[in-house]
Amino acid sequence: MSFKVIIPARYASTRLPGKMLKRIGDKTMIEQVVCRANESNAEAVIVATDDARINEALEHSECQTVLTRADHASGSDRLAEVVDILELSDNEVVVNVQGDEPLIAPELINEVAGQLIDEPNASMATAARAIHEIRDFDDANVVKVVINQRGRALYFSRAGIPFRRDPDADSQATLAWHHIGIYAYRAGFLKQYQALESSLIEQSESLEQLRVLDHGYEILVHKTELDAGFGVDTQEDLERARHVFESRTD
Repeated sequence: MSFKVIIPARYASTRLPGKMLKRIGDKTMIEQVVCRANESNAEAVIVATDDARINEALEHSECQTVLTRADHASGSDRLAEVVDILELSDNEVVVNVQGDEPLIAPELINEVAGQLIDEPNASMATAARAIHEIRDFDDANVVKVVINQRGRALYFSRAGIPFRRDPDADSQATLAWHHIGIYAYRAGFLKQYQALESSLIEQSESLEQLRVLDHGYEILVHKTELDAGFGVDTQEDLERARHVFESRTD
């Protein structure tokens, strides 16, 4: 199984400025993400950043860094620039691991990459976990995905989908899937992606993967039982991540 991990790492952040360089345990957050990626089966780990400070912070880490433009609308657009800079072949599999997910399971990276490798005609893959709690189903911060019988995404939404006709039936929530923000692409598709016009539904939901569906491409969805951890978007998230790392070293 051959694939590369590319980690988009922007310095700017509205809710937690400079979050990539915040300390979690004995490392910065971006260094922790690089460590998780290196624990996967990736043949190379590349950090795509728009800021020299992140580049400098990774000077002694086991990864390659690529400085990219600062005006990218999404992480996928940033990855597309890296594909061009590194001149990756169209069939190479690239996994997008978010730079603010220091708790991501290396096994999940392998699973999503393997999903795409096993489907040579597919262009993109992602992952999802079953939702069992109504509060998660109703939470707009928990992105839901509806999956067809062929394992392809029908739609992603912050709204509760599929609709619960009987809101009192807790079992209804198990029909829903929580989308995990990890993606695997073929490098050639990333070149196509950056040329796709931004979608109205993408803008409405603020979900970049909807651009792919709106233009008629399929997204494979790997159903997993692995704990995907959580993204660090706020100071509260940061303290929570620090607590998890402290608990692991106790």
